[in-house]
Amino acid sequence: MIRNVAREIAMHLSFELGFTGLSAEELLEQRLSGPHFEALAPEYEVYGELPGPSQRAYICRLVQGIAVHGYELDQYIDKYSKGWRFERIPLVAGAIMRVAMYEILYMPEIPNGASINEAVEIAKKYEEPDVVRFINGILGSFVRNEVPS
Repeated sequence: MIRNVAREIAMHLSFELGFTGLSAEELLEQRLSGPHFEALAPEYEVYGELPGPSQRAYICRLVQGIAVHGYELDQYIDKYSKGWRFERIPLVAGAIMRVAMYEILYMPEIPNGASINEAVEIAKKYEEPDVVRFINGILGSFVRNEVPS
């Protein structure tokens, strides 16, 4: 499994965090299992194989970090979503941006451009072109204004 697949799985799980009463740890334990992957594999290509140890650690770091910093990440999304009320932003788009913003803020080993590019590529699979452009614009503005050069 490569990192972009792990990133997409982390997006799915961070999206799901908002709908379950589970903690990030409980969700990860349940969802990063063979039976869960087998059940989703026919519908989602990214569940074709279980993550290895490094991919699992990466997914867990993202999902747990988003669980802790979700409010902060949502504030940034709201700040840069000019012309869109936060409530109007598609939930999947929010999950995609949270993953990218978390990487940008808390995973300096990942280049900002890679985080943005991967967010855009994931968005293309799930969102309409106007939402993809919106995500790209928000993440670009976020990096220009919030991340020291």
